[in-house]
Amino acid sequence: MYRMLVLGGTSWLGGRIAHEGVVRGHDVTCLARGESGQAPAGATFVRSDRSQPGAYDDVLDRRWDLVVDLSREPGHVRSAVDALGGVASHWTFVSTGSVYADQSVPLTESSPPLDAFEGDEAPPEKYGEAKVACERAVARLRHHLIVRAGLIGGPGDRSDRLGYYVSRLALAGTDDVLVPDVARQPMQVVDVRDLAAWVVRAAEERATGVVHGAGEPTTVGAIIDASAAVAGSTGRRAPASPGWLLDHDVQQWMGPRSLPLWLPPTHHGMGLMDDTRALELGLRRRPLAETLADVLADERQRGLDRPRRAGLSREDELALLADLRP
Repeated sequence: MYRMLVLGGTSWLGGRIAHEGVVRGHDVTCLARGESGQAPAGATFVRSDRSQPGAYDDVLDRRWDLVVDLSREPGHVRSAVDALGGVASHWTFVSTGSVYADQSVPLTESSPPLDAFEGDEAPPEKYGEAKVACERAVARLRHHLIVRAGLIGGPGDRSDRLGYYVSRLALAGTDDVLVPDVARQPMQVVDVRDLAAWVVRAAEERATGVVHGAGEPTTVGAIIDASAAVAGSTGRRAPASPGWLLDHDVQQWMGPRSLPLWLPPTHHGMGLMDDTRALELGLRRRPLAETLADVLADERQRGLDRPRRAGLSREDELALLADLRP
């Protein structure tokens, strides 16, 4: 049994990591504000605002075998390293593939990163630069692992990206569904449960350095086809060109009025993340169809026609489909 501190642990991936630690028999503590949810059953929750002085005072009274940090704010990570670096045996930082300067090409762990963000609190558009700054703070520690995650999917996803097509195809049934005409675009999706389990195992084994946490290489078209099969859809997938979609104010990747997974060529590297080292370190990934089936069950529970953080409303989609038809 290890003493494990999760800096976070109340949101989606952080909660899964904390849960995995509990399942594997560790003494898990989650330090967070608690605004994103609750710590999983079996974990100790310490409420703290990492932006405030003394944020780590309540967890300085012991030595931590494993620390896992998921923050995107450089100030949070720097202060955590300063306060806890001397009482932590191993530190894992969950970063992102968005740290790379050129995301149009296949990515390896040695690909050049963006310039680091200099401040403590970064705006959303500086997400990649902020994570670079976080990585640099963690790299000061002797025993550290930096996991650069790709697109994460699975039940409970608050971004609504992977769940959009499988839920829309289930909702539409025999009717048409609008999809981006980018079937060959590379894409990788890692199940949140597989990523969380691997992060904990890699920390237990004291893995160090930088490694990608990415799904099996596939394409957007293959993901949509698998989504249709899981949803039992018999309707037509109506492809629209990227230019047509942009002309009709449909956004790429995520967010309101978007078609998820569709990326510009400048970011196709997010679907071409080298997974060689991850597999060497024991990353095990379940079949995509299994992930999609669990995602659809979660989507049905939350409501197939609910307002979404990513995708189109069915009403908006039908209007676009009407414009698309000759």
